[in-house]
Amino acid sequence: MIQQPLEWGLGLAAVLLAIGMVGVLVRRNVIFILMSLEIMLNAAGLAAIVAGARWAQADGQILFILILALAAAEVSVGLGLILLLHRRFGTLDADRFSEMRG
Repeated sequence: MIQQPLEWGLGLAAVLLAIGMVGVLVRRNVIFILMSLEIMLNAAGLAAIVAGARWAQADGQILFILILALAAAEVSVGLGLILLLHRRFGTLDADRFSEMRG
């Protein structure tokens, strides 16, 4: 089996993390923000798998399963909040939610 260098996998994870970070900071739509968070979680999972493969341990794959479970929980809670915010404000623009301040 041909093994890819560790730097390639970690470089791809860093690029995905940067794309997700830019999406969180630049976008104003809540759905796009949640999608960017998913990209960042996938980048962390990829880094765990690459590191686990480097040392021939299954720890990276186990950590990735935990990250997937966390992502599923984040999606379910996030979509519930999106539905609630859309009902209350009629939009998904994050700037409009400043009315929620007490």
